[in-house]
Amino acid sequence: MIPLADRMRPQTLSEFIGNHHLLNNDKILFKAIKNNQIFSMILWGPPGVGKTSLARLIANETKSDFLEFSAVTTSIVELKKIFESKKKKDQQKPTIVFIDEIHRFNKAQQDAFLPYVENGTITLIGATTENPSFEIIGPLLSRTRIFVLNQLSKDELRVIINRAIKDKIRGLGQLNLKLNEDSLDLLLELSGGDARKGLNALEIAVSFSLQEGNGTKSKKIIIDRILIEEAYQHKALIYDKSGEEHYDAVSAYIKSMRASNVDASLYYLSRMVEAGEDPLFIARRMVIFAAEDIGLAQPTAIVVANEVFKACDVIGYPECQINLAFGTAYLAQAKKNRSAYEAYFRAVEDVKTYGNLPIPLHLRNAPTKLMKDLGYGKGYKMYPDDNKSMLPEKLKGKKYFVGGKK
Repeated sequence: MIPLADRMRPQTLSEFIGNHHLLNNDKILFKAIKNNQIFSMILWGPPGVGKTSLARLIANETKSDFLEFSAVTTSIVELKKIFESKKKKDQQKPTIVFIDEIHRFNKAQQDAFLPYVENGTITLIGATTENPSFEIIGPLLSRTRIFVLNQLSKDELRVIINRAIKDKIRGLGQLNLKLNEDSLDLLLELSGGDARKGLNALEIAVSFSLQEGNGTKSKKIIIDRILIEEAYQHKALIYDKSGEEHYDAVSAYIKSMRASNVDASLYYLSRMVEAGEDPLFIARRMVIFAAEDIGLAQPTAIVVANEVFKACDVIGYPECQINLAFGTAYLAQAKKNRSAYEAYFRAVEDVKTYGNLPIPLHLRNAPTKLMKDLGYGKGYKMYPDDNKSMLPEKLKGKKYFVGGKK
């Protein structure tokens, strides 16, 4: 069954609750939608405030094709194939590409969007919980508008919850449901401005009540404070593999290892494992972390991470959780050094900026006499004593790699 939070997504702009500073009649975003003059944008705000719902509404209102992806589960190669196919077709309708958690794409991956946004193949809508100024590359920021969505107020959440209780088609209106003011206030307080969290809690509380035989479709279902508290402690609410909590949990896990906090790392690992997260998803993140964040400080880390991945692939749950725990503790305690990762992407920037600069003659291959006569390979030493530049002339003296602990 489709979760209540998904069923209750607004179907029209008039149903959208909160963030009136964006959608009042005199605001630029509202006018752009109504005039069918939509542009690429980044929606920045905390979980559960309507970023995905707004993107879907924009596509619906402007009668655009809508393609929805997550930066966590989608590769740039896959996206580029889709963009190229769109580019070749004579499109009758504009295409909106929605990327959830867009900040999880690195700089090089974000670069891949630029030509398609620039030539109008797609209209990009990115959603992020992180500050775009730090997480989105400058060229992409310059081609998009940033819209900030605020946390929902208690009064706004109250409207959403009451709508779910009364709606007989998408909500819980077919049930004889009673939620007194005290219980509703607790639900709103614990939701923390997150509509998805509040709706999930309400749905779980109703489920608990029905399981305990406290209500039926004909008999009144009473949702009290105890049921609300139990709903918020239930692991199904703590971790939703298809929603924001999935991304928040793995983000907290990586950041805890990055901070060398073993206890926090193991805690977030246990949340993912207990919720049934794919162990290979976790292990993949460990392999990436070992190369990106530990790198040269402790090269054995990537060996350990790869072995954990292999163990998870061969053994599976429940035993592989022990391998995950061992690997997590090891990576969290390891020294950190991002110098190789950062140096590589500095080099990538120059490759993108300058293209294929001429390779110095002494480094070129010289398989023929003509090439040797032209100076190819001349003066090359396998282990040179001098500091002769190996870089193209335009980049002579350039330093990408900076050692040291990060």
